[in-house]
Amino acid sequence: MLRTLSWLSALLVALGLLAGPMAHAQARPAAPLRVGIASLTHAHVHGILSEAKKGNVLIVGIAEPNRALAERLLKQYGLPMSLVHNTLDEMLKKAKPEAVTAFGSIYEHLGVVQACAPRGVHVMVEKPLAVSVDHARQMAALAKQHHIHLLTNYETTWYGSNRQAYQLADEQHALGDLRRLVAHDGHQGPKEINVNPEFLSWLTDPVQNGAGALTDFGCYGADLFTWFMRGQRPLSVQASALHIKPDVYPKVEDDVTILVNYPKTQGVIEASWNWPYARKDLEVYGQTGSVVALDRDHLRVRLNEQQPAQEQTAPAPPAPYNEPFAYLTAVVRGTAPEDVLSSLPTNMLVVEILEAAKQSVQSGKVVMLPATAPY
Repeated sequence: MLRTLSWLSALLVALGLLAGPMAHAQARPAAPLRVGIASLTHAHVHGILSEAKKGNVLIVGIAEPNRALAERLLKQYGLPMSLVHNTLDEMLKKAKPEAVTAFGSIYEHLGVVQACAPRGVHVMVEKPLAVSVDHARQMAALAKQHHIHLLTNYETTWYGSNRQAYQLADEQHALGDLRRLVAHDGHQGPKEINVNPEFLSWLTDPVQNGAGALTDFGCYGADLFTWFMRGQRPLSVQASALHIKPDVYPKVEDDVTILVNYPKTQGVIEASWNWPYARKDLEVYGQTGSVVALDRDHLRVRLNEQQPAQEQTAPAPPAPYNEPFAYLTAVVRGTAPEDVLSSLPTNMLVVEILEAAKQSVQSGKVVMLPATAPY
């Protein structure tokens, strides 16, 4: 799997995000990573709280002004309220974490990096990286200036099925040249699946989240496509959005289709809060064959027209690329290189694709991307 990192290494070095040679990856060092948490409003925060309960990371501080929310979550995981601070600056000064994980709104990611980077504190944000290219550009500049890792966490990064699909398509070239990528992501809707009210309030806000389903689930496909296309910049982006449930989500779209066009490949992102069930699956079609990552662990492979499709179980990714907090620990401690899916260059392009999609929805036109990155 580490061979998939090669195309990015030179760019990471140029950005100042890889410092010196890396040792072989290991699952975890002897001492847990000292981690701070910026906000508790994102429902994905349960992941790190459960890891702390297992002793896999050491939570040294939490920045969360909502005391009721903090009390509810910390009681659930048996953590003391003494960890909680009213502001991020206060938490950073008193707790002195090695890294901070951001579990607030996407708009707040910039503020987290502004607070952490000058202190040399590494940052992992929940997907996507930023609400806009402008925010992403500021965050990248701070990361480069202060030599910190700035990572973006996606659930699909840790799917063995996606890794196996990549190996078939890229490393083994078993499908022929890529022609079409299709990503289906989403669920019935955040209100319909009863996300916590603190999460729902900003997830459905066009400023705090950047959009609705477009931001929430469009980013998965953009991230995976950038990986499969080895960082190639799309020629253009075209998108259409539906407001199927305006009574439920009055401020943001709840269904979007995004076409990401490359010279000889098209990516199709179908992101929705209107699926009949939760899904995060990926279809990869080449000249001669296809692979479908059905879920985290299962694939459907058809290598040619004569061969029937075969379902396979994918092996789990190798440690520390099998879960976010072992990975964060390894990257910060210098025992493993950054992975393409979570890296800053990849996620700068993801934000650019999402911003172009929003522009296309508003204008009804195809948005051409510049040949070189505008950052």
